[in-house]
Amino acid sequence: MKKQISTEAILLLEDGTVFKGKSLGRIGTSGGELCFNTGMTGYQEIFTDPSYYGQMVVTTVSHVGNYGVQHQEVESDKIQISGLVCKDFSSHFSRQTAEGSLQDYFEQAGVVGICEIDTRALVRHIRDKGAMNAIVSSETTDMDELRKKLAEVPSMAGLELSSKVSTPEIYHFKPEEVKYRVAVLDLGVKQNSLKNLVARGCEVKVFPYNTPFEEMEQWNPDGYFISNGPGDPAATTVAVNSVKQMLEKQKPLFGICMGHQMLAQANGIATYKMHNGHRGLNHPVKNLRTGRSEITSQNHGFVVDAEQLQNHPEVEVTHINLNDNTIEGIRMKSKPAFSVQYHPESSPGPHDSEYLFDDFIELLEQSKIK
Repeated sequence: MKKQISTEAILLLEDGTVFKGKSLGRIGTSGGELCFNTGMTGYQEIFTDPSYYGQMVVTTVSHVGNYGVQHQEVESDKIQISGLVCKDFSSHFSRQTAEGSLQDYFEQAGVVGICEIDTRALVRHIRDKGAMNAIVSSETTDMDELRKKLAEVPSMAGLELSSKVSTPEIYHFKPEEVKYRVAVLDLGVKQNSLKNLVARGCEVKVFPYNTPFEEMEQWNPDGYFISNGPGDPAATTVAVNSVKQMLEKQKPLFGICMGHQMLAQANGIATYKMHNGHRGLNHPVKNLRTGRSEITSQNHGFVVDAEQLQNHPEVEVTHINLNDNTIEGIRMKSKPAFSVQYHPESSPGPHDSEYLFDDFIELLEQSKIK
């Protein structure tokens, strides 16, 4: 890829729709599933969220890059999105604590994107037609070549991606005072999830997505945390098998996002691809156990099948989405295991859901007393 110069860029959608704008990031060509995020802030956390691997993000907020970037706001060790589509992209930033511009950040990471297009029209289009693959290029205007490259972009349905983002080696964090030991199955974990556990006295050991259950159990953890991650949950079979074995141990288990889907799959409940998915930090969810509603941070394109949950003997629904009534949380009736579809680590997003980490700690404490 060449270094950025002011140039034209093209966005080609799978259904043949074309948008023309200006380039951002590096000069090049990149493809992925096109989806939109409705958050008004937190772009660096979004770009580094492993759950976005293989996806090109459309931001609905007007300005992106205006507050720059800083290291403490990353959720992983690199940018995970395959490209960015936005309205106004700012190479300049005004935050005094910023360590650099988003343009330089993208150039260093080799990220390709397009700006100065009508993102309102684009979002309306994919909201009606559904999430679809797309390709953006700032190095060629040859439509035949772009169509050929777009055809090579794999469909998200049936795609296993946790192997692309999971840690290759075990690592761990330890608080000053260790109260519990939590084994984390890394399907694409965000750093703020680990920080939430450590802040509550948990020593966490993070294991690769395909670690045999016996190896995790040798560490003798008090409980298990199943992380978020990208791709089709139905294709992430190795993690489903691990979760099944975890449940047999009767130890506390907490899953979020992909981890939520793994808990469902482990109980024989299917998942399916949504028309658009939920991505943003303003999604209303109702806790059916307390009757309270919360505003949540979300990033998922697959969801648990509600019909298969209706009469399930072992699993009950705990949370629903107030926009479309999809399943947002489940718990097991006879085992200390629960999960939510959204991101309670709140990075980015409101802090309404951080209580779920406290619920997990309560399960760990009860398990220790027994």
